[in-house]
Amino acid sequence: MFALGLQGSPRKDGNSDILLSLFMKELERHGFQTQIVQVAQKDIQFCKEFTVCEKKGICPIQDDMSREIYTLLREADVVVAASPVFFYNVSAQLKALIDRCQTLWARRYMLKLHDPASSFRRGFLLAVGATAGKQLFEGMHLTAKYFFDALGADYTGSLTYRRVEGKGKIKSHPTVQQDVSREAAALAKGLSGRRKVLFASCENACRSQMAAAFAQKYGGHKFDVIQAGSYPAGRIDPLMVDVMAEKGIDMGFRRPRSLQDTVGPIPIDVIISFGDGETDFDLPGADCLEWQLPAASGRNMEQMRSLCAEIEKRVIDFVNSESNVDNSH
Repeated sequence: MFALGLQGSPRKDGNSDILLSLFMKELERHGFQTQIVQVAQKDIQFCKEFTVCEKKGICPIQDDMSREIYTLLREADVVVAASPVFFYNVSAQLKALIDRCQTLWARRYMLKLHDPASSFRRGFLLAVGATAGKQLFEGMHLTAKYFFDALGADYTGSLTYRRVEGKGKIKSHPTVQQDVSREAAALAKGLSGRRKVLFASCENACRSQMAAAFAQKYGGHKFDVIQAGSYPAGRIDPLMVDVMAEKGIDMGFRRPRSLQDTVGPIPIDVIISFGDGETDFDLPGADCLEWQLPAASGRNMEQMRSLCAEIEKRVIDFVNSESNVDNSH
């Protein structure tokens, strides 16, 4: 499981930064791997309304959104956005990131592409304000609602705190630790009990990417799905992306990943490989399956469609065969 934190304040070690750190540490206690993006320190340009995203599903601006953040948003099971109140909304830095997610909105609603992880991805808001106004967080809630919708995430909840002024004051709030523990546990419920399945291929550019996407689509409520390769390619196979798009499945912003970097401390329940010798590493306790499917390199469109159909069938059979496996750990 992967939780992504978006720290929207331009002030490092401010109240929203402290609150986000507390929250992410609590998620780690529930088995999440976490990463916090300090948004103000990233190269994120504002939306220039080129409208390319609505036609092609990509943003032509080359910055940290295209280099890193779109991919992180796609990989995350949970996205936590944190910000102080700036004129009844999130900070300008975080708002720039949110505006650039028009690209993800367009892929979902204009191009009709479905991100398989959207069936289980969750979003959460953390916010801190200095005043006590009744409507202090209303603008932030509306922004978060539509931001998480664009991501394909259920807006699960929020923690908002009034009258917190002065650096570090959130630490002395009487209920903050109890609040964080309660809400992190609620976010983890239903995600932390899933069996962990790794799809491994040589380049992690085609077969394992398709299999992981289908596993998320048909079994995301049962499986924590990851994918990687022993010799990851520079990018995923564009022909595979086109074939999956024919099925309405969005493979945008996915990238090949290294087995060494991906597996790490994660305990794996099942590893499924494709006959390329990708399993030459120690995964104690994992059930190993091998699907003998030839590499996708050099295939034409019809051959890629055939491979895609075969992988989809095998994933469905796997999900059905695992339906009686006890998920409790």
